[in-house]
Amino acid sequence: MLYFVARRLVSALSVVLVTLIATFTLFFVAPTDPAAAICGERNCTQQRYNDIKENLHLDRPKVQQFAEYTAGIFVGRTFVTSGLEQKCDAPCLGFSFKNNRPVTEMLKTRLPVTVSLVAGYAVLVLTIGVFVGSMAAKRRGTTGDRVLMSTTLILSSIPYYIVALMISLYLTILYPILPRGGYTPISESPGKWFAGLLTPWLVIGFYNCTQYARYSRGSMVETLSEDYIRTARAKGLSDRVVTYKHALRSGLIPVVTIFGLDIAGSLAGAIFTERIFDLPGLGNLVLESLTTYDLPVIMGTVLVASVILVTMNFLVDVAYSLIDPRVRLA
Repeated sequence: MLYFVARRLVSALSVVLVTLIATFTLFFVAPTDPAAAICGERNCTQQRYNDIKENLHLDRPKVQQFAEYTAGIFVGRTFVTSGLEQKCDAPCLGFSFKNNRPVTEMLKTRLPVTVSLVAGYAVLVLTIGVFVGSMAAKRRGTTGDRVLMSTTLILSSIPYYIVALMISLYLTILYPILPRGGYTPISESPGKWFAGLLTPWLVIGFYNCTQYARYSRGSMVETLSEDYIRTARAKGLSDRVVTYKHALRSGLIPVVTIFGLDIAGSLAGAIFTERIFDLPGLGNLVLESLTTYDLPVIMGTVLVASVILVTMNFLVDVAYSLIDPRVRLA
């Protein structure tokens, strides 16, 4: 087991390193000029342009810039903005061109919003989606099975952003049945935190429950036809024990894969949900940075997203070995 985890860990670190190199090359080696974007088209003198490049270390060779950026992740860096020296503590992901703040600080203020959103979403899709899929698999071919699967197909055929916009418009603005989205730190007011995230949770959770129900049903139908399931039933075990103790464990393997990647993608930035319900998370931060051409913020967000994705993949691999011991033998 330790050897299995060690191999996956080395692979994960390699992916993060490659992502770091590729991201830096894309944003800082490509034919772009961040100093010109910061200076602006109007009232941008040559002296001011040169000062910006010098203060942000953009006048140094690209290899040196990459070495300084990588070192800043572990030991921190120092920047000079508006004549003031500012310390960027480790892990330093650069300094925002537009906000005069370390990127790490900006991400720390936005990440709890996205984590809160994804946490509620994860609970809904795992409990409701897997439960509905398991119930449909147990009743395969019945009217209830057909109704459940038909409903999930109809709902999932509608683009998510349309569903979110319609609910936001009709159920929170025109007819305020549900509370309008917003974010209050849980440390300030747990009640306001819950109320502000309730509608986004319901929208993104119930919408994605449809695909988890289909995944769970397909996997469970296949698992319930296995020989060891028939043997368990022949021994006289109850249908509930056979389904939820023996079949569900094997049937969860493909669901775990999808869930891990799905959660990683959502943590990287649930852009539509955050934008529609006015949540100041990572998705909104990326959109704001794109409009202002704030390359360090975009690059820092990409790196954090890649680390989240690699981490979730690593956890999925470990979960595989815990759910199905055959994975460790492979």
